[in-house]
Amino acid sequence: MNQVLAHRLMVVDDSNVIRRRIERVQDLPNVEFIGAARNGIEALEMQQQLRPTIVTMDLTMPEMDGSECVAALVQRDPEVRILVISALADKLTAIDAIERGASGFLCKPFTDRQLNDALRKLIED
Repeated sequence: MNQVLAHRLMVVDDSNVIRRRIERVQDLPNVEFIGAARNGIEALEMQQQLRPTIVTMDLTMPEMDGSECVAALVQRDPEVRILVISALADKLTAIDAIERGASGFLCKPFTDRQLNDALRKLIED
């Protein structure tokens, strides 16, 4: 029986607490945590090496923000699925992220269940 290929998860957030929480909380089958970046520049460097299939992305970060990084990641790999996780909960922010290529949006603060539901939806859609 062939095993389903694992999704490769990269977490991008300038908060160490959030990065560790997402890494620890996600408990979906066939999702492998492969790395975490503190900003968009690190995320782009890591993407070349790690080839994530799913990414969680904060929007407000130093050096390169999440919106710019979403666009760059999708340009490099149109198949990557990106879940924006942000405290910026206004509709225009979410629409901008989706227009740049994000596949979903989750507001901070979030529960463990909300995170897993959002990641599951990202994988299944």
